[in-house]
Amino acid sequence: MITSIIMALVIVAVAGVAYFAGNRFGRKSTEGLVAQAEELATRLLEDARREADNIAKEAELTAKDAALEAKEAAEGELKEKKREIQVQEKRIQQKEEHLDKKAVLVDQKEMDLLKKEQAVSVKDQTLTAKENELLKAADEQRAKLEQISGMTSEEAKNTLIEAMESEAKHDAAKRIKLIEEEAKETADKKAKEIIAAAIQRYAGEYVSEKCVSVVPLPSDEMKGRIIGREGRNIRALEAATGIDLIIDDTPEAVILSGFNPVRREVARLSLEKLLADGRIHPGRIEEVVLKSEEEVEKAIKEAGEQAAFDLGVHGIHPEVLKLIGRLKYRTSYTQNVYQHSLEVAFLCGIMAAELGINVKQAKRAGLLHDLGKAVDHEIEGSHAVIGADLARKYGESPKIVHAIAAHHEDEKPSTILAVLVQAADALSGARPGARREMMESYVKRLEDLERIATSFSGVSGSFAIQAGREIRVMVSSEQVSDDQSVILARDIAKKIESEMTYPGMIKVNVIRETRATEYAK
Repeated sequence: MITSIIMALVIVAVAGVAYFAGNRFGRKSTEGLVAQAEELATRLLEDARREADNIAKEAELTAKDAALEAKEAAEGELKEKKREIQVQEKRIQQKEEHLDKKAVLVDQKEMDLLKKEQAVSVKDQTLTAKENELLKAADEQRAKLEQISGMTSEEAKNTLIEAMESEAKHDAAKRIKLIEEEAKETADKKAKEIIAAAIQRYAGEYVSEKCVSVVPLPSDEMKGRIIGREGRNIRALEAATGIDLIIDDTPEAVILSGFNPVRREVARLSLEKLLADGRIHPGRIEEVVLKSEEEVEKAIKEAGEQAAFDLGVHGIHPEVLKLIGRLKYRTSYTQNVYQHSLEVAFLCGIMAAELGINVKQAKRAGLLHDLGKAVDHEIEGSHAVIGADLARKYGESPKIVHAIAAHHEDEKPSTILAVLVQAADALSGARPGARREMMESYVKRLEDLERIATSFSGVSGSFAIQAGREIRVMVSSEQVSDDQSVILARDIAKKIESEMTYPGMIKVNVIRETRATEYAK
């Protein structure tokens, strides 16, 4: 088709040329031009034919290549699909073989179980037969024994029981004698424990001391000087001492607020010196605070050394003496802990002398029993545990450490010394009115504790002890299990936390008792 188009174009061109030439140059010239044009047309036609043949061949080759590629791709896909089908067939075959094996195993197990059931049935029948034979033989034997002994089985049973009772009584007598001998050996120790337990219940009166946190002013005009221009004086004083100064409508007084009693004492001394001197500005405040800190540190050291000297207790680590001195600025229930520690130490010494145990050791334990209160605002945990850790750190003996840790039953007391410290602590503080607590509020707090405990189901009784520091809850064993008693203790503690306000911690002990009772007729 392309060739035909080219030939037509050539013929048209030649005719056009001939026509143009004939009109212009004449006939001869026209014939020459026509010949040349035909020759050119022939060449062009041949070239066009050759080019058309080449294009046709290339198109044919391209078509063949495309067909070949399509065929190869189709064959590849077919092979892949065949491979996948073969893999699936293999998996299916393996599953079928696995299922066949399982079916064989199940059949085998069923046959084994059937055989075992048959064997058990046979054994059961055999055992039943043997049991009948034994019962029959036992009856015959019993009859023969009765005939030989001249006693019935009931009479023989009574005779055997009497013999066993006689033997048991003999063993019991020997056991009682052994217990009495052991009791004589431990009588002295037991007597001391009984006396210590009795002393623990006693309480006596004393006068407590209260720390002052209010600084009196000569006049309300001094409040402005303490505050200073734009509050610079009060900010400097608070920054230097770490204590908040509250200046309100309270007439002629400034309130010092802070958890650290030593810092509060430094702030009190500094403020009193500044008021006496009259010069109140940031530079002077820093100078006075530094001097007050030195004075307080010196007073702390001297107080600790004085306490050890008064009690005749020596060899205490210097850091422990400083902690004892810090108790001078610590109060508990408005009672000065330093004076309380001295009282406990003296009481421990007196009771130890009466019981015939080491007096100096008892005084040492009494003096150090509240050591943890010197830092309990800095370290988390019970002051008894904190004090025991400090005593252990600074080389105190295990007996002293245990007495400190056990004086509020954070550990169970296992020595007479620990019980003595408990008793002396109770004598010095843990009783109604001992720490300037009104009797009515004290009784109400105990009643509230018992009321909260008895409000839970399953509680048969509750008893507040240790001046309200502990409550023991008795529960019915039929209504409350061991696991439930743990949950009950936690629930009671949470309710106490939400409904009451109290210092320190309150221990909740849930006691569940199971008794078996039988009556002899």
